[in-house]
Amino acid sequence: MTASQPHHSQALIFEVTKAALDETRVVALDIAQELSDNEVLLKIDKFALTANNISYGIAGEALGYWRFFPTEKIAEQEQWGRLPVMGFADVVSSNCQHIKIGERVWGFMPMATHVKIVAGMHSNTGFADVSPHRAGLPPVYSTFERVSKKPFYQVDNEDFEILVRGLFMTSWLVDDFMFDNRYFDAKQYLITSASSKTSIALAFSIKERGELPCIGITSAANKKFVESLGCYQRVISYDEVANLDASISSLVVDMAGSQTVLAAIHRHFDKNICYSCRIGVTHHDDIVTDEVLPGAKPIFFFATTQLKKRTADWGSRETMKKLSGSLLRYIEFCRSIITIKHTTNKNDLVAIYKQVLSGKADASVGHIVSL
Repeated sequence: MTASQPHHSQALIFEVTKAALDETRVVALDIAQELSDNEVLLKIDKFALTANNISYGIAGEALGYWRFFPTEKIAEQEQWGRLPVMGFADVVSSNCQHIKIGERVWGFMPMATHVKIVAGMHSNTGFADVSPHRAGLPPVYSTFERVSKKPFYQVDNEDFEILVRGLFMTSWLVDDFMFDNRYFDAKQYLITSASSKTSIALAFSIKERGELPCIGITSAANKKFVESLGCYQRVISYDEVANLDASISSLVVDMAGSQTVLAAIHRHFDKNICYSCRIGVTHHDDIVTDEVLPGAKPIFFFATTQLKKRTADWGSRETMKKLSGSLLRYIEFCRSIITIKHTTNKNDLVAIYKQVLSGKADASVGHIVSL
């Protein structure tokens, strides 16, 4: 059994109000108490903050994201939430014989200095948080990978890995899902919020496969940046949707989550929308409603469903090999288009968060935070 170690530095966690994501606070965490059986304390070394994390907050109640890291005070759980992020952490205390102090892990974390988990489902490659509040949540988000056992791990890729790996996996699976279904007979992709990192990852995957053209739809302010990426065959601004050829059967992949944008696309293409795939919510001030639109009905994409299918088709090892190979190529691409910015000040974190929330963050900057 590995003994608990004392900690003297202040532990902090970033929280937002569930009803109004722009209201935030940074509060102290109590990590002084002894660890119970199988509890492990992780010191979060770094995490990435992107528009994807904002989507977790918007879909928090519907998809269960608030349940990953509930606030300690039950009375506050209805008001305050903790957004999940991707990060690297080190084991600083362990009361689990299978997990040693000093191990480095990759996984889903809160925006904090520390996180305490109940470790279970141990294997050579990782372990999971089996805390009672995780019951019923997708296990893929509860897993912590042991860095020492990752065949594709490279220390100089860490920042990019936490910045893009989670969203790249989603994008790669979207492209694979469309390919698997012969693109629902569509002849082109239409991708909203084309400057978002998830959209860029999808456009990269589509271009790498090389079967369908891809049109990126973005704000006028981001159009030049999106064109410079070289991933999209064509880039237009939101007010140019009506200029597209409506006779071409199309797939919509909606990362914006804007009712105005989605309705404009559906009405313009009408019955030539063969499939409408909803993923992100970058335009959270104009959220998609239940309005019936022409063409295929918009459907949320669940990456875990396609991942399970491919794991059954190919086996876990081959699926991860394909995904990891593509990820490494994408990381190399990202080095040329994304500048990493490191932040260690909690006040700067609040400012960056509000910038990302407003949709005004520089799309060419990747924010890596260490509290």
